[in-house]
Amino acid sequence: MFRRIANLFKGFLGLFVSGVERRNPEALLDVEKENLRKQIGQYNQGLASHAGLCERLMSQVKKLEAEDRDLRAKTTAHLRAGNRDAAGQYALRLQTVSRELDENRTQLTQADETYKNLLKSRDVAISAAKAKLDALKSGIEDMKMKKAMAEMTEMASGMITSIGGSGDTLDRLSTMVAEERDKAAGRARVAKDSLDMSQVNVKEAEQRALADMALADFAAKEGIALEPGAPVVPAAAPAAKSMGPGQGAAS
Repeated sequence: MFRRIANLFKGFLGLFVSGVERRNPEALLDVEKENLRKQIGQYNQGLASHAGLCERLMSQVKKLEAEDRDLRAKTTAHLRAGNRDAAGQYALRLQTVSRELDENRTQLTQADETYKNLLKSRDVAISAAKAKLDALKSGIEDMKMKKAMAEMTEMASGMITSIGGSGDTLDRLSTMVAEERDKAAGRARVAKDSLDMSQVNVKEAEQRALADMALADFAAKEGIALEPGAPVVPAAAPAAKSMGPGQGAAS
């Protein structure tokens, strides 16, 4: 019974986690990126250890090469000097060093080749992981864009159905505006028909008569002959008196 309850709890928890992952794919992608960084760090640590092994083998090879050259020189020198026992001891030591040198060179070659293969494998794995992550990121962006487009399309479809339905708010508002406009036009027509134009005409004639009187008074003062229906013409000015020769001299 407890096992069944535990399995049921695990199932509900798995459904909850799956739902959260579906709603937050960017968070899951960030987690995978962090996991990739950790894996790369661990792999680099192992790669560094292997590189250290290569360096130690390289140092050992250099040391054995120097010892090999030294033993060869000493063996040759004692042999030429006739010291066969000493030359034999150095020759025996030289065989051991030469064997160790060959083994270390072989190990160094294999270790160096393994290091290069590991380095290449790491780069290939990182490139593949990055390509997959980039593809997932692009897919998430495309999913979000298509989801937004679907939501906008559904919204537009709902708006068309709502606006195009019978008895909606826009139709009622249009009818109300048309009725009020017709009422305002009718009131304006009634007011126009009720206007007493006789008083307006009398007032206009009075204004015109006052203007004519003011114009006639102005013309009389200025000595301008004013004829009915004719343009205003200035009156002839009186001729100036000519001065005699005596007056010009007197002045």
